[in-house]
Amino acid sequence: MDVPFCIIKGKARLGSVVHKKNATALAFTQINNEDKREFDKIVESVRPMYNEATRISWGGGIMGAKSTAMMKKRLQRMKK
Repeated sequence: MDVPFCIIKGKARLGSVVHKKNATALAFTQINNEDKREFDKIVESVRPMYNEATRISWGGGIMGAKSTAMMKKRLQRMKK
């Protein structure tokens, strides 16, 4: 499923699209023909930022001193 999405700062900005005080999420199911070109421009600018961006992986498998000591003890117990 290649659904374009983006994250907007502030619920009030989303609410202004639907003429309410605020909104938490929007889903566009139909787009008028006169708005299609502008919507395609938005999708074109948003897709590389969110849909095609590489995911950030935190960490890297580096354990702290306590975890390393615990794993060392566990390995020694398994060897016995």
